[in-house]
Amino acid sequence: MTDHFASPLLSSDPPPTPSAPPGQSSGEVLALVRSGIAVTRAEIARRTGLARSTVSQRVDALIAHGFLVEDAEAPSTGGRPPRRLSLRTHGHAVAGVDIGASHCRVGLLGVDGALLAVREDPLTIANGPAAVLGHVERTLRMLLEPAGGTASRTLRAIGVGVPGPVEFSTGRPVDPPIMPGWHHYAIPEFFEERFGVRALVDNDVNVMALAEQRRASSGVSHLLYLKIGTGIGCGIVADGRVHRGAQGSAGDIGHIRVGEREDPCRCGNSGCLEAIAGGAALAGRLGELGLEAAGSLDIVRLIREGNREAVRMVREAGRAVGEVLSGLVNFFNPETVVVGGALAAVHDQLLAGVREAVYRRSNPLATRVLRIEPSRTGENAGALGAGILAIEHALSPAQVDRALAKDATAA
Repeated sequence: MTDHFASPLLSSDPPPTPSAPPGQSSGEVLALVRSGIAVTRAEIARRTGLARSTVSQRVDALIAHGFLVEDAEAPSTGGRPPRRLSLRTHGHAVAGVDIGASHCRVGLLGVDGALLAVREDPLTIANGPAAVLGHVERTLRMLLEPAGGTASRTLRAIGVGVPGPVEFSTGRPVDPPIMPGWHHYAIPEFFEERFGVRALVDNDVNVMALAEQRRASSGVSHLLYLKIGTGIGCGIVADGRVHRGAQGSAGDIGHIRVGEREDPCRCGNSGCLEAIAGGAALAGRLGELGLEAAGSLDIVRLIREGNREAVRMVREAGRAVGEVLSGLVNFFNPETVVVGGALAAVHDQLLAGVREAVYRRSNPLATRVLRIEPSRTGENAGALGAGILAIEHALSPAQVDRALAKDATAA
């Protein structure tokens, strides 16, 4: 079967929810159906102003190319009940890959966003791209294998989140501090050569922000997602879209200087937020006190065991994060701040410090309706967000139109 979804075109548009009559392309017809605004041929004609014969041509092409199905009858307004259109999900899937400093989570999603399967393994990103991506490839092939009589799924696109700066237009990491050997590594090409579909690569906190906004805060247009784990980063959703900046480095708040502290940071500077409040820094200070703490998960364990030093340090870390966040709140004026990452598992202690600093230092107007809350997408945020990135690329109107035009030219 021809891969109608693969293309070099990138898209980070939000889910299609048009409120005014869209253009007349097949891709925009698919967007209307996906959004639920128009799910019959007659509704599409009313929304777009297209002639019914033209609507039929668009819909028939989308059905023939495997984008839509037309089956169940919609409610009748008199006369013969119309048939309902819906996105074809059977047999189609995308992959969402979340690569962290010490873990790898691979998810398989239907093109409707449903999480079909997920697997997490411990993995050290410092082992380099060959070892890490080889493991991802094997895991993804395993998830794609038919099991229990389930029909084989066709992979349509792959999304990948990595814990470092990424030039989004090329999908290549740029001088990532905790990813030795990954600088300018061609991650998209690795997957495209092996799976024959488009791969999109982004910073992990950006895809986490995408998952949170789409899955848990769909009514929120302006959102900040703080990932607090080994390091600290911020994903920005502005007007419903991920904001990456000019080159893709927006949100790198882990290396903002905090107060007069001189704690050395792995970036080469001192006094960075990450060096003060990141999981690696906290674990190091707890270790100096004779406590067993190699990373963020050990900090979580110590807090759950009631260790007072761990509780104190995490609350102080929350205040440091809140100092930086208060400036972001004044500057960006988000509706919601979501805190995720490994340390979000002890959000009672962490968020107490964050909220204390933000509400003390931020403009009252900026905090009037501000919510600061733990992530609701949880440990699967990265895999879900990477998968959503892949879906929104594969089903974007421009991508769908390119696919249909390509096949029409070939015919």
